[in-house]
Amino acid sequence: MNSVALIGNLATDVELRELDAERRVARFVLAVDRPGSADADFFKVAAWNKQGELCHRYLGKGRQVAVEGRLRSRSWEEDGKRRSAVEVVAHHVQFLSAPSGGAEADIPFEAAAR
Repeated sequence: MNSVALIGNLATDVELRELDAERRVARFVLAVDRPGSADADFFKVAAWNKQGELCHRYLGKGRQVAVEGRLRSRSWEEDGKRRSAVEVVAHHVQFLSAPSGGAEADIPFEAAAR
């Protein structure tokens, strides 16, 4: 079983890329506190299509979210060197903190993959 659930704060703003007419991916880094420590672990997160659009539209650095998804590892070659990365592919993103300011008070608190 490949399943992960994380609660943390966005360490970066959400970047949205359109891959083609039907596919878009939003990427951000999630900082998750380590219990009993001042340290945090940082996870790369990818949210696809409508869910990614909602994350891009309503989330920003510092916002707290819960992410459920699966781990994906990938590797590639860059400048003659083998690179690899592990990221969370989000199936469900729940917005846990409201944005500061009143203009975005009507935001959804959930961006589920549908």
